[in-house]
Amino acid sequence: MTLELRLDGAVVLVTGGVRGVGAGIARSFLRAGARVVVCARHAPERPVTAGGAEAEFLPCDVREPEQVGRLVGELVDRHGRLDVLVNNAGGAPFADAATASPRFHSKVVALNLLAPLTVAQQANSLMQQQESGGAIVNVSSVSGCRASPGTAAYGAAKAGLDNLTASLAVEWAPKVRVNALDVGMVRTELAHLHYGDEAGVAAVGSVVPLRRLAEPEEVGACAVFLASPLASYVSGAALAVHGGGEVPAFLSASTAELSGEKS
Repeated sequence: MTLELRLDGAVVLVTGGVRGVGAGIARSFLRAGARVVVCARHAPERPVTAGGAEAEFLPCDVREPEQVGRLVGELVDRHGRLDVLVNNAGGAPFADAATASPRFHSKVVALNLLAPLTVAQQANSLMQQQESGGAIVNVSSVSGCRASPGTAAYGAAKAGLDNLTASLAVEWAPKVRVNALDVGMVRTELAHLHYGDEAGVAAVGSVVPLRRLAEPEEVGACAVFLASPLASYVSGAALAVHGGGEVPAFLSASTAELSGEKS
């Protein structure tokens, strides 16, 4: 049985919503009947569409407060309100923490922690004036909950984003609910850059209890849930979207099977 969530007429902003996980989130909201606006520094090659609807695009570098202010202003001019913000823009390339430059680390933290706060501030100021308030969903990562070798600054920023989520949920209640998605590995159009060919993707997926990577729209479905009335009493939460996590390394090194004897 399929349970379909509907957010007909809700105005939703998805940052970084033109590709990958962000596009999957945007498509999920479109299918739920929402009016979706996506932003990024550059327009997508093709519009983000789903269910016969198309997301609007507005240019914005979310690291720049002035641009964020113009973005929200244009959104209000077009739609008169903002019901849901999904802070999805983020990411970082692999870099050795010992040799990466201070400027590199600063840019990673700015994109993955400070930018979501900037956009959330703008959204909150509008949502507080709306009778129905609003919902903010921050797209975080399992990298903020465990060691993140090769992406240390990214993991630290995502840990900060989870803490920020909890703090804003307290400060901005009861009008605005704030939650996070702690996302694991996702199969996007750029997955091959991280995991290699199809065999590499399958091998990486095999370490996840559900035996595969997530699809972008599965992350999107979780964002729709947190934004919906079904989650009306959920705020300050970090929902793990990781397929069960990763099997602990010591189990693969052990001679005992998962179903075998354990002391």
